[in-house]
Amino acid sequence: MSRRQFAVPERRGEHAADDEGCSILHVDMDAFYALASLLSRPELKGTPVIIAGGGNRGVVLSATYEARAFGVASAMPIARARRLCPQATVVPPDYARYERISQAVMAVFASVTPIVEPLSLDEAFLDVSGARRRLGTPRQIAQAIRDTIADEQGITCSVGVASTKFIAKLASGLAKPDGLLVVPETEVVSFLHQLPVGALWGVGDRTEEALQRLGLHTVADIAHTPVDTLRRALGDNAGPALHALAWGRDTRSVVPTRRERSIGADETFSFDVDDLAYIHRELLKLSDRTAARVRAAGMVGRTISIKVRFSDFTTITRSKTLRDPTDVSRDIYATARTLFDGLGLQRARLRLVGVRMEGLMDSDHAPIQGLLDEPEHGWRDADRAVDQASARFGAGAVRPASLVEGERSATTPIRGDIS
Repeated sequence: MSRRQFAVPERRGEHAADDEGCSILHVDMDAFYALASLLSRPELKGTPVIIAGGGNRGVVLSATYEARAFGVASAMPIARARRLCPQATVVPPDYARYERISQAVMAVFASVTPIVEPLSLDEAFLDVSGARRRLGTPRQIAQAIRDTIADEQGITCSVGVASTKFIAKLASGLAKPDGLLVVPETEVVSFLHQLPVGALWGVGDRTEEALQRLGLHTVADIAHTPVDTLRRALGDNAGPALHALAWGRDTRSVVPTRRERSIGADETFSFDVDDLAYIHRELLKLSDRTAARVRAAGMVGRTISIKVRFSDFTTITRSKTLRDPTDVSRDIYATARTLFDGLGLQRARLRLVGVRMEGLMDSDHAPIQGLLDEPEHGWRDADRAVDQASARFGAGAVRPASLVEGERSATTPIRGDIS
């Protein structure tokens, strides 16, 4: 029985669940990329929607629950997703929007507690033990977080409240979508033991098959199996670890982590491409996208890297570290193009290119050195004007002229074969 087939335990009422000792929250946005994208497409709410780029060779980034009901899942090839749900609307991703919303959501978490451990743009662990005197019980804090995110960002999230990280994450998954589940400390074992073995961290398809060959189908079965038996079947590490989890033992604390140290974007082409002008335009688009995400995160960086994947899936990367940190689209593109041109590729057929900025730091703590010949209102001001226009009218409302010209000539065949 896979994770997506779990039966959700009966949800507890506001006063039914004792949250004493349940100081750990796992907050997870519901279909984050899909619901965030629908903020500018309200007419698509309640319909199957797939978020994907890269044409017919791309993969699914996210999907609404209406599309998931047909079997569409993240990381699935878009061609397969279309076959499963041909009536779905495919919407390209808007990474700048995701970054802005994520930043706002993380700010909500930080207003509750400084002990926040982000796992990705759309989920995090929180330790709220120090916030109880100020904000109330863990359940009340969780509900306040849900209300605030819904009111301010227009998207929903699910929250698991428990005494350990493992149980909190499991609870948030079972509460989806748009739910809140408290697992009282005294009921952890009974809560766990009713679940299938696939609920445990570390149990993938192969491990699940191995457990079922031993006749172990529920977490309770694992809990009542001798550790030595599990060790012989699964190994010295996995066996004891699963036995401990089956009894709800998880000693890990919530560890605040630093912000993302790199931001980037890549593009998988619909055709294998050997047209240098076309690739230059793609690098410009990806540089713009990366720069916008860096600025939305309030950061700057010094190291710019590119990724190039050939038609045979061979992949190479190149990087360059600038003297001064930047968040300017023009600077990122100029460096990315120099790195690409330095490869000396003339007729090589490419499947993917990517641009990434690394070595990020908060822009407030990294003054940007202006150029002597730069006008009073230079490229950084222009980029911020573009950001404002994109926030108001949507991503891509203002673009470099070469990208617009490239779209106008999109009917011109691209040299290369479909792979």
